[in-house]
Amino acid sequence: MPDPNRWKALAIVCAAFFMTVLDVSIVNVALPSIGRALHFSEANLQWVITAYAITFGGFLLLGGRAADLLGRRRVFYVGVMVFTVASFLCGLAWSEGVLIGARALQGFGAAIISPAALSIITTSFDEGAERNKALGIWGAIGGSGAAVGVLAGGVLTKYLGWQWIFFVNVPVGALALVLAPRFVRESRSDRPHTPDIAGAITITGGLALLVYGVSQAPQDGWSSTATIVRLAIAALLLLAFLVTETRAEDPLMPFRIFRVRTVAGANVAGVLLGAVVFANFFLLTLYVQQVLHWSALKTGLTFIATAGTAILWAGLAQALVTKISAKAVMAAGFVAMIAGLIWYSQIPVDASYASNLLPGYLLIGFALPFTFIPVSIAALAGVEQHEAGLASGLINTAQQVGGAIGVAVTSSVLLTHSNHLLKEGEQFPAAFTSGAQWGFWVTVGIAAVGLLATLVLIREEELATVEEAAAAA
Repeated sequence: MPDPNRWKALAIVCAAFFMTVLDVSIVNVALPSIGRALHFSEANLQWVITAYAITFGGFLLLGGRAADLLGRRRVFYVGVMVFTVASFLCGLAWSEGVLIGARALQGFGAAIISPAALSIITTSFDEGAERNKALGIWGAIGGSGAAVGVLAGGVLTKYLGWQWIFFVNVPVGALALVLAPRFVRESRSDRPHTPDIAGAITITGGLALLVYGVSQAPQDGWSSTATIVRLAIAALLLLAFLVTETRAEDPLMPFRIFRVRTVAGANVAGVLLGAVVFANFFLLTLYVQQVLHWSALKTGLTFIATAGTAILWAGLAQALVTKISAKAVMAAGFVAMIAGLIWYSQIPVDASYASNLLPGYLLIGFALPFTFIPVSIAALAGVEQHEAGLASGLINTAQQVGGAIGVAVTSSVLLTHSNHLLKEGEQFPAAFTSGAQWGFWVTVGIAAVGLLATLVLIREEELATVEEAAAAA
């Protein structure tokens, strides 16, 4: 029987999820202010972002499985509590060590919230048009959250101070804590289970070290001993996880979930989509601040076009998924993403907003809901309810790990090429712009692979079978 409070529950979990997405990008434009206020060293400032990324990416899969086994509302509640307290501590931070530690705690809370929230949606709505509508809202939030984060970061930093990019989460989290027990119903897997401790340790350690390794690689060098050792240990831990899961009595990640090839394809597309979106906002934010010398406020305001466009097109994307197919909508989204990134690859040193940036902002704004919404739907297609948290954790992990890799790779390309030009006597604006152009061409290639993965791995017949079963039920 449908849950009468499911739409109110959707609003609550989406609000909490929005906080976690926002905090991936909201910090970027405030970094200079944070660095000056807390006397960060040049090397340590990046840890304000990296600390969040490591715990967020590392604990997502464990958080999703915990939601299935311990109770989705309970785990969601714990995640919101941790995230809210950590946000408050971030705003109060009096030293770089306190802020970095609080950001790591924030990432841990986000890793609990995101898969629990998505699995609550999955179990509250029957598969088919109604769930697609709910996941359409979820996807619109995920797709526009990064752009809104840049906007909010600029406005809050300018008028209230950098502390408020963290304090703004506190009332939202407090409201979610008050309303969740009333409107979000509890659900969990009723199957008996044996804790997979070895699997939990190896996957969490492997993912966290992988995110850390790729995040540090642009600074330490991809061929440095430190980077090679980190990535090698991460690979060994992930390999140990795969071996452990084949032998565990009750594995943390049963591989049968990938029998639906569309679920596997959606996660591959999710990695590539995360890489493109994170790298895109990273490159754009650096370019407009360091080459065009726009303030934090102006930088944020320029992203209204992307955020507003994403929200505007979200309803159509959701409707088309139901009427046509997730595969067709996702393919159209990747095509628009490629077009937008090619446009950005042509940015000049003296770009104007209207002629050089706005068309790309509008194309990416269209592409975000046309990719995030169908990816979310395909990643949960045909998944049994008792594994909803696992599937939610998987797609969130795919996007976060992909994002870390995308930023690391494009950052390396940007720095390597621009530094080479600087040594040859090129002026900084021209050298940096050329490096950014090369970075955008890398994202074009990644998005093209994402389009190919969509066309090859997402299967219309599997999605159709799921829709028919939902309609019959």
